[in-house]
Amino acid sequence: MKLENTLKRAILINEKKISITYRNRLIIGKIGIMGGTFDPIHYGHLATAEAVRVKYKLNKVIFMPSGNPPHKRDRDIIDKLHRYNMTILATMSNKYFEVSSLEIKRKGRTYTIDTLKKLKNTYKNSELFFITGADAFCDIETWKDVEENFNLATFIGATRPGVELSKVRNKIEYLKSKYNTKILEIHVPSLDISSTDLRERIKMNKSIKYLLPECVEKYIYKYNLYR
Repeated sequence: MKLENTLKRAILINEKKISITYRNRLIIGKIGIMGGTFDPIHYGHLATAEAVRVKYKLNKVIFMPSGNPPHKRDRDIIDKLHRYNMTILATMSNKYFEVSSLEIKRKGRTYTIDTLKKLKNTYKNSELFFITGADAFCDIETWKDVEENFNLATFIGATRPGVELSKVRNKIEYLKSKYNTKILEIHVPSLDISSTDLRERIKMNKSIKYLLPECVEKYIYKYNLYR
């Protein structure tokens, strides 16, 4: 199937998932929010989301590609529509995953607090779980309205190879004590993949096969991204 047709099909599937979730919004128990730039999305993101979904018995994981994140000012990020499309392609085959355009449609800087408020208002009876890399906790106090973030959702830190676990865990314990909040942790040991490494590989004409879904790989090459 041509990439254009695959993308059209993925968009239709995602729209159907969103519609079903919205119809059931008052009875869905646990919703995960997988935030990130997804620049590009890869198997590490997908494996982490699935591991969290299974371990914490989530009914749904909503992938939330960031629009204009304040913490990524030190480098250029590819167009948000490309990142959104790649995320839709990557999540197409998992019935528990869907992709939201909430942040990419928002004008100006996009903050987690605004996203959580919107989702909490929509899914009033659901428990929200915000999934992020555990290393993000090292600078999470620079996020806008950090304490309110903790009040709106249970944060889950996903650790991976290359992350200094003792430093992260000490920070998590400090945050739990300071904000009187619950922070969960999950280790995904087998996938040492990063978007930074993928971008470098593409720039240097190295193979990225088997590090991300094939449809995402085709999308990257079709639109000559990260060159």
